[in-house]
Amino acid sequence: MDGAGRILDDVLLDRLIGNWRVTGRIMNRPIQQRAEVDWALNHQFARIHFADVTPRDANYSGPSWRYDALVFIGYDNMSERYVAHWLDNFGGRFSETLGFGTRRDKDSILFVFEYPDGPLHNTFAWHQESKTWTITIVQKDSNAMWTDFAEETLESERC
Repeated sequence: MDGAGRILDDVLLDRLIGNWRVTGRIMNRPIQQRAEVDWALNHQFARIHFADVTPRDANYSGPSWRYDALVFIGYDNMSERYVAHWLDNFGGRFSETLGFGTRRDKDSILFVFEYPDGPLHNTFAWHQESKTWTITIVQKDSNAMWTDFAEETLESERC
């Protein structure tokens, strides 16, 4: 069912292809990123490159390093679910967990990552009216309570 002769044809992921301004909050800190999204590996994966562009002025109180990530979203036809490989500058330990995704509705995908220190849910949602995406991430804390991790908005750089 999957293979080099069968490309990923997904209308929702097609809407993600392009260049995006990313704003929002991660762990209660404001962020600004750029996201470049294209099809990769024989159109098997949507490749997202997130790059931190948050201004570092005198008022900046965040980390000195800049976040950088490559995310590959594909589809497993046999299991009928999305897969997400999230690789970032936190290293191999945090990139070893594969995310599995299912459609919540026609415009969103919920990815579940079962990390060693607890589950994380990452929802990509398309908003047709505004032509924007949101990424909402919640995780279970050490008390087994769901807590907000991130809320991001992606706006097209073509606007």
